[in-house]
Amino acid sequence: MSFINQFRPYPAFIFVLAVVLSMPVAVVLAHVFVPSGDIWQHLSSTVLPDYIRNSLLLMLGVAMGTLLIGVTTAWLTTMCQFPGRSVFEWALLLPMAMPAYIIAYTYTGMLDFAGPLQTSLREWFGWQYGDYWFPQIRSLNGAVAMLTLVLYPYVYLLSRAAFLNQSICVLDVSRTLGNGPWKTFWKVALPLARPAIIAGLSLALMETLADYGTVQFFGVSTFTTGIFRTWFGMGSAAAAAQLAAGLMVFVFALVLIERYSRRKARYHHTSRRHQDLRRFPLTGGQAFLAFLFCLFILGLGFLLPALQLLSWTIHVADTVIDAEFLRLLVNSLSLAAFAAVLALLLALVMAYAQRLYPGKLVSGAVQVAGMGYAVPGAVIAVGVMIPFAWIDNTIDDLARSQFNYSTGLLLSGTLVAVTFAYLTRFLAVSLQTVDSGLTRITHSMDEAGRSFGFRPLQILRQIHIPMLSASLMTALLLVFVDVLKELPATLILRPFNFNTLAVKAYELASDERLAEAAPAALAIVIAGIIPVILLSKTITRSRKLKLAIDEN
Repeated sequence: MSFINQFRPYPAFIFVLAVVLSMPVAVVLAHVFVPSGDIWQHLSSTVLPDYIRNSLLLMLGVAMGTLLIGVTTAWLTTMCQFPGRSVFEWALLLPMAMPAYIIAYTYTGMLDFAGPLQTSLREWFGWQYGDYWFPQIRSLNGAVAMLTLVLYPYVYLLSRAAFLNQSICVLDVSRTLGNGPWKTFWKVALPLARPAIIAGLSLALMETLADYGTVQFFGVSTFTTGIFRTWFGMGSAAAAAQLAAGLMVFVFALVLIERYSRRKARYHHTSRRHQDLRRFPLTGGQAFLAFLFCLFILGLGFLLPALQLLSWTIHVADTVIDAEFLRLLVNSLSLAAFAAVLALLLALVMAYAQRLYPGKLVSGAVQVAGMGYAVPGAVIAVGVMIPFAWIDNTIDDLARSQFNYSTGLLLSGTLVAVTFAYLTRFLAVSLQTVDSGLTRITHSMDEAGRSFGFRPLQILRQIHIPMLSASLMTALLLVFVDVLKELPATLILRPFNFNTLAVKAYELASDERLAEAAPAALAIVIAGIIPVILLSKTITRSRKLKLAIDEN
């Protein structure tokens, strides 16, 4: 009876919306039991072991690298005082604006045999081919390095937020016991921040599993590259969906590990007061090493590749930046803006429904709708293409039999399919941002609006939206940049003769035209900088807000 009472028009709409948005994931899972002929047997006896081994090794390497860099830099910029700290606390997030496949192209151009570094070494020392050893950038280790450099901000972001929100009382006790910065870090701060660190690590590993551009360019066979090869090379939708389901097993395992850790470890403040952080002052060699470490990471992850992209762009600007490039820019920006606006509107509708109807039906529907972010773009694309192609073929067969007319592709191979995949993949980003903003608005504001005779829609428009302006803008920018960077879903679903900056950069880099790929890659990086800085400012602002509340 309680379920029926909850089933009103608005909650019912949210439920249907969640079902539609979760359709790609459901389709992939449903194809696990669909016969795929001899293709699956062929894959399991040839390349499948490589997919599993490389995916696991990639995850292990990225996990070690992101933990080392992300946690260390978060502790240094949060709890230690050294020259440049205030700059590094936001600048260390800039690699987040650098997609992994773009940094892979850039370092390949710099470090490959024909790159400037090896060329200079041969000129300086008179070396010839075979006279010296140089690490191979296009390898599994190279892919680990590239992904680590752009994904450590996930661990850094959440670790820093956890360090900022830790109880000052606990840290003060550690100080009174004579513990220095590193002992306090190992014995107190690190155990307290463990749930946040694991959450950040889970996000980084999800992005690792979702990557296609880097591993494909470096020739590393993973589940993601296997999906593309099976779909386009063998023409088997069922086998591709089954590989996608195998990839989802890895993803869901990460989600379960993250949630288990968060459930088992709950840490609370010993005081309700939020005091200003008393940082450990670093002097002399310690201060220099802290500065050098942060600068080294920032240089490798952002400054060096950004400067190389800028240099290439200046060199090829006369020949590459033309009418076609402007068309690509318009395509990318308009598609990203349209998807971001739609995602924001859907997130606002769903988050507000959860506020109005806090029952199990709506909350469950919202959670289902947001699970697409944990699923790689290639999996989403396969899950979109299969039902859309079936709908197109069904309508076309009906039109041919009844009217002797071919309808062609109405959904698959159109921008409708691409946009739907973006919404499924990135709705959670917008939803979480909007929902967190709504939770900060007290229910007394709603009651005040109702006392003036406002209906729910009027309360949303006249009270909530003005108060949510910062959250709405952040959600819009985050989805905009995510769509701009998305590669695998766009590659599979884009219409013929429709390119984006990401696809163009990928195509040119695949043809070894790295310098010509630079303008498109640089445009994506520049677009991603603003939301990244916003994220850092938001974290710092949240602590300052708590301090102001306590003072008042």
